[in-house]
Amino acid sequence: MVQRQLPNPAELLDLMKFKKPEFDGKKRRLDSALTIDDLRTIAKRRTPKAAFDYTDGAAEGELSLTRARQAFQDVEFHPGILRPAPSVDTSVEILGGPSALPFGIAPTGFTRLMQTEGEVAGAGAAAAAGIPFTLSTLGTTSIEGVKAANPHGRNWFQLYVMRDREISYELTRRAAAAGFDTLQFTVDTPVAGARLRDKRNGFSIPPQLTLGTIVNAIPRPWWWYDFLTTPKLEFASLSTTGGTVGELLDAAMDPTISYDDLAVIRDIWPGKIVIKGVQNVEDSVRLRDAGVDGIVLSNHGGRQLDRAPIPFHLLPEVRRAVGGDFTVMIDTGIMNGADIVAAVALGADFTLIGRAYLYGLMAGGRAGVDRTISILRTEIERTMRLLGVASLAELEPAHVTQLTRLVPVTRAASDAVVR
Repeated sequence: MVQRQLPNPAELLDLMKFKKPEFDGKKRRLDSALTIDDLRTIAKRRTPKAAFDYTDGAAEGELSLTRARQAFQDVEFHPGILRPAPSVDTSVEILGGPSALPFGIAPTGFTRLMQTEGEVAGAGAAAAAGIPFTLSTLGTTSIEGVKAANPHGRNWFQLYVMRDREISYELTRRAAAAGFDTLQFTVDTPVAGARLRDKRNGFSIPPQLTLGTIVNAIPRPWWWYDFLTTPKLEFASLSTTGGTVGELLDAAMDPTISYDDLAVIRDIWPGKIVIKGVQNVEDSVRLRDAGVDGIVLSNHGGRQLDRAPIPFHLLPEVRRAVGGDFTVMIDTGIMNGADIVAAVALGADFTLIGRAYLYGLMAGGRAGVDRTISILRTEIERTMRLLGVASLAELEPAHVTQLTRLVPVTRAASDAVVR
């Protein structure tokens, strides 16, 4: 029989402690985010639809992005047991320098449209975390402004080859003069992809006010206050604006980009150069043989060619083809630290985060980017401990199985189809 007694007030105080209230709304909001998807939910609530959809969306049916994220979910880990890992080392050497974590911030365009702190928040958070920050050619903070925000950390520059080649050459020289140590030469954007969310939302640079945008802005006055009371957007490479992002890209980019352009840029650039947007094994080998410092397997976050190859699926075959001494990085679809661990295990030297960083930025500015990095760091460390590895160097393909959902039809079978 259960014995009952009157509650002892002193014992109740020990058992029931009230949580100290957090009066800082931003901190309370960000502390509640336990995953990158939580940050995405907050970002969607706080950002006008057109700006959020520009970040969140991809090309056409958004199959490339969906498949890339699914590929990371379709992973089976194989932990080792009785291998204590009370502390883990997440640091790496990448492209001649250190990074405290196996990821850096990817280049993103028009960033201050998502949240007014833009690239300054990203560069500052990267500096605090000891990871590289990449400025886009279409960034909304100048090369010199990013350097000021991250004066002692590693800054990288992402370069598009413009129709007016001198614009690209001058940007390259400015980045070198500012001490940026790595150039990401991007090759997957000869023309803009069909980003249908932007067209449906009437998203343009600068934003155009319509009845719909005004109605959508009413519950988000803080975004408009920031946008209207901070300095005008500065674009590193666009002297004129007016139109959708796709129209601006088509007007600026040159579909004739070739290896000749790569040769010119290599003559101008004194630091490391990696080619971003590689999507097959043959190009990976050819670029290695051409003497570049590395490649980024990427389908541009699914924002260019829909139904493009999945970078994470390409990774093991590319690593086998190029050998162990050539730098291979990967982006597209990363939403969890476990995604990063899986990529490193299958041969990636480094990874880049784009949307994950922007979700944090939209959720809370600089503090939100710090939260993004903190979430990913925690997930990386926890995954490594559960796998029984103490350093990234201990990760190997045996730790990961890529489960197959999309199985290619063999060429022989395709040829046998009656047409």
